[in-house]
Amino acid sequence: MTGSKRFRHGLVLGKFWPLHAGHQHLIDEALAACDRVTVQLLATRAEDVPLAVRAAWLRELHPAAQLVAAYDETPVDFDDPAVWDLHMAVIEEHLDAPVDAVLTSDDYGAELARRLGAAWVQVDPGRRDVPVSGTAVRADPGSHWAFLAPPVRAHYVRRVVVTGAESTGSTTLAQALAERLGCPWVPEYGRHWSEVRPGGLEAPWRTDEFVHIVREQCAAEDAAARTTPVPWLVCDTDAQATTLWHERYVGHLSPVVAEAATAQVRPWARILSGDEIPWVQDGMRDGEEIRHTMQDRFRATLDDDGVPWLEVTGSVEARVEQALAFVARPQPAAAPA
Repeated sequence: MTGSKRFRHGLVLGKFWPLHAGHQHLIDEALAACDRVTVQLLATRAEDVPLAVRAAWLRELHPAAQLVAAYDETPVDFDDPAVWDLHMAVIEEHLDAPVDAVLTSDDYGAELARRLGAAWVQVDPGRRDVPVSGTAVRADPGSHWAFLAPPVRAHYVRRVVVTGAESTGSTTLAQALAERLGCPWVPEYGRHWSEVRPGGLEAPWRTDEFVHIVREQCAAEDAAARTTPVPWLVCDTDAQATTLWHERYVGHLSPVVAEAATAQVRPWARILSGDEIPWVQDGMRDGEEIRHTMQDRFRATLDDDGVPWLEVTGSVEARVEQALAFVARPQPAAAPA
């Protein structure tokens, strides 16, 4: 049965590595022109954004399209008919019905449409309307931030965690560092929970509370990562620190809390706020002798997950300058999981 649009079934395909505003414009044009749109996400295993991550972006941002996510390991060579044959085998394998329109920005769409017996619709040739490409974004996501949707920003944002024992100035440092970077900062959810938990600070702590803290901290961090106007985010503590506070208040490390902490996105860097400054009691803290013990515990565990870290000391201004110099350093990519 034919609908009211120009085409019955349109095809959009690409690597979406990463998904950007140009891709979104193309898909939106396809949805406007076709009764039904199939989007084929064809990736290779060597690319640094997992297939599942890119598929999640497309499902969130274009739920009206039918998404097919698959691997196509054949190198691209638009001048080689034999290579085209290999690509077409993958494309046709993942089509559940014939298409009568192929929508692309680049010129390869003409040959793809010919091979599928469909019309070619070229959208924004030369990328004049949406001047961005996946290659450009991969080279410098920050310079193309305006072309990235919230879930894609969350993937590329550099998360800086400020951590440390009680009364080491971590919250003050987090706020000051975020101001210099021009980004949001995520407050420590555990402190909020300490203020509102049933039974107050005198009630014994339970493992399920720390799982709750980890989940809320991760959720707040992820939400802020989607809306930051620049590719930076500062977090006042993180899930790793919560595992140490469980050890402090319950008496042992918890596999359950550690498992919950795996949901946290790997930080770009951690900044440990030094414990050389005077102790200040705010009515919720243990004591100065516990501060130094906990600081030593932080130092002993910060290397565990391979995230680069630096302990900063001195005035707030001095700490901010040390932190800025550290987070601006080039950082090698993490090894593939």
